[in-house]
Amino acid sequence: MSKRITPFASRYCSTLDCLKEAIRHKRHGLLRRGNVLQHDNATPHSANLTQQWLQRYGWEILPHPAQSPDLAPSDFHLFRPLKRHLGGMAFETEDDLISELRNWFDNLDVDFFRVGINSLLSR
Repeated sequence: MSKRITPFASRYCSTLDCLKEAIRHKRHGLLRRGNVLQHDNATPHSANLTQQWLQRYGWEILPHPAQSPDLAPSDFHLFRPLKRHLGGMAFETEDDLISELRNWFDNLDVDFFRVGINSLLSR
C-alpha cells in the first residue's frame, strides 16, 4: 500500500470531518460512545491518511470483505424506503429534489441507521 497522500483520501477525511461535526451537533453525546462505520475497500477508505484519521478519533470500521457489494447497507436498508417515499413524486428542479431528500433524511427515526447496521449481523 502506498504511503503517499492521495487527493481522494484527503477529500474523504474532509468528509469524515463534516460527518463528525454533524454528529456532534445533531446527536449530542454520540461521539463519546464511539462510532462505527462501514465502507468498502476503496482506496480513499483504506489509505494511510484515512486510517490515521479513524485511529485519532477512535472510530471503528465494520469489516467488509473484498468484492462483496451485497453487504452494502444502502442497497437493502436505505434505498428501498427512499424509493417508496419518492415513488410517484415529480420534481420541477434539482433543488426541489434535494429539498425533499433533506426533509426525508431529517425526519428519519433515530434508530433507522442503527437497525440497518445491526441487521448486517444476521446477513
